[in-house]
Amino acid sequence: MAFLPGLTLARRYHDEVVAPILRRHDPDLRYAAGLLDGGSELLGLDTARSTDHDWGPRLQLFVPAAEAARIPDLHAALSAELPMEFLGWPTRFSGENERLGRADPVGSRHGVSVDEVAGWWRCRLGFDPAAGVTTADWLAIPTQRLAEVTGGAVFHDGLGGALTARRTAVDWYPSDVWRHVLAAAWTRIAQAEHLPGRCAEVGDELGSRVVTAGLARDLMRLGLLLHRRWPPYDKWLGTVFGWVAGAEPVIAALGDALGPGDWARRQAGLVEALQTVARWTDETALAAPVHARAEPFHSRPFLVLRAERVAAALSAAITDPALRHRPPLGAIDQYVHSADVLADAARVRRVAGSL
Repeated sequence: MAFLPGLTLARRYHDEVVAPILRRHDPDLRYAAGLLDGGSELLGLDTARSTDHDWGPRLQLFVPAAEAARIPDLHAALSAELPMEFLGWPTRFSGENERLGRADPVGSRHGVSVDEVAGWWRCRLGFDPAAGVTTADWLAIPTQRLAEVTGGAVFHDGLGGALTARRTAVDWYPSDVWRHVLAAAWTRIAQAEHLPGRCAEVGDELGSRVVTAGLARDLMRLGLLLHRRWPPYDKWLGTVFGWVAGAEPVIAALGDALGPGDWARRQAGLVEALQTVARWTDETALAAPVHARAEPFHSRPFLVLRAERVAAALSAAITDPALRHRPPLGAIDQYVHSADVLADAARVRRVAGSL
């Protein structure tokens, strides 16, 4: 079967197969349809490799609360009428996990889910954006989730725009939340930027590269945030960062910082990356420009940006009193890296709330 991007496949599946079934079943049914629930296709990153799991003719249907009692009936109608294949791809899936599994001609599950719209958002994010998004809500959403629900596509919104409005509500951080998240990122960098040189000084080249790799990850996530792009999880971080306008020099510099050269060359690469991302921060005009340049770390023979200066400028520009007095932790995935936490909205909100 020829590969077709998953979003294109899903849109055609809705338009050519699912929508006609729904019209036959109930011409007056109010629903929305799209693909927002995760997967590389939501970011346009799927390839033929992606087809081995959780990929195929699939989409999501959303109904209003008044129609929630009809969900089993709608699901049964789809199970009875969906064809066994579409454009050569099986429409049933086999697998034992909570996701769909592999598209399989003898699979038992189809790929069209039906959910009450507000409940789906509460399950996905821990709250319904239609009721407003608080600062606590923003800081308890992993950016991967935000990339998913604002990525993907809406194929039909017959709920008076209710699905689209929810996506718009979480399109991007309010300015003060954005400043806080950026300040937290620069704080993390300030806490580690002097360590690669110290590791190298004592001959720990591996340790130096490990710490530098952590800084590289933080700088890439920070660069995406500065360009108003939600950082995806690590598998796609480098790919999406490469889409940022002007990212090529930073990518080259981080390659040098992590490369096979001696510490002098690797330090030059790290410094170049730090200074470039600091300049990007100044260019947002979210805070007074710092014009940060690298300088020696006290009397030690390695260079740092003194990134705490950038963090301080951003924090000083925050006008929300509650945010001004928060510790510089930022959003949940700036201090939690466990997939078992980040993939569960209830766990995420418990952890974020405790801090």
